[in-house]
Amino acid sequence: MLRTLGTIFAALLGLAFGSFLNVCLSRWPEDESIVRPPSHCRTCNRTLLWWENIPILSWLALGGRCRTCNAQIHWRYPAVEATIGILWAWCAWTFVPFLPDPTTTISFSPDYLLEHLALFPLTWLLVALALLDLEHLWLPDLLTLPGIGAGLLLSLAMGALGHPGGSLLTALGSRVLAVLAAAALILLIRLVYWLFRRQEGIGLGDAKLMALLAAWLGLPGALLSFFIGVILGALLAVPLLIVQNAKHTGGVAKLPLGTFLCIGGIVTALWGHRILDAYFTWSGF
Repeated sequence: MLRTLGTIFAALLGLAFGSFLNVCLSRWPEDESIVRPPSHCRTCNRTLLWWENIPILSWLALGGRCRTCNAQIHWRYPAVEATIGILWAWCAWTFVPFLPDPTTTISFSPDYLLEHLALFPLTWLLVALALLDLEHLWLPDLLTLPGIGAGLLLSLAMGALGHPGGSLLTALGSRVLAVLAAAALILLIRLVYWLFRRQEGIGLGDAKLMALLAAWLGLPGALLSFFIGVILGALLAVPLLIVQNAKHTGGVAKLPLGTFLCIGGIVTALWGHRILDAYFTWSGF
């Protein structure tokens, strides 16, 4: 019962935070405040009523259109709300293990609690960055730099809770080195691409994103995210290049690498331990 109720609560909370994320995604690229004015139609500027702000349900009730000017409401709004709701529901569902005996006592270590609670802001942050890069090819410092700092603080707190007698400076130094190594990987690829093509192939925002992933997930997690992201990007790039050549459009199509890195980061955050354990078992390490 506790597991089910917690999952439902997390899903509802995720829908609400997904709705807030939609506000951020619409206003940040336009350099607008996310506080004022209140939620409104971006075509006719009419302020929305409370029942027009209910995640997913309002979009369905309105038929995906503004009831005043009949302007289309992009499908991205319910999709983002549903995505955050599903991700947070999954985080809550896996947080509490299945207990066949309802009388069993549940106890969690402090570092276990912190590690799993951190999944909620991390998935929200990665969805935000994925969509900003997908729609605008933009990974803003507003999110990546504080995200790196938050990840380092998280690793410091987990080190203090998991190993009370250990050296916090050593733990923090190890995570800082992971951040620098992850960012250096992107910078190295960027340099090699420039040497061969004499043009920028990867933005600095991708390097900061990799640093963010390393701060939250450690260097193995960041590298796994990178591997997943590159595979996903390659799967999309091949058909895109085929279509481009068929149309003889010329030029170079820009792919949002950050979007794929974020997807890889979400997969790693939720299932990375299992993937890495399976790999090490298979490889014999």
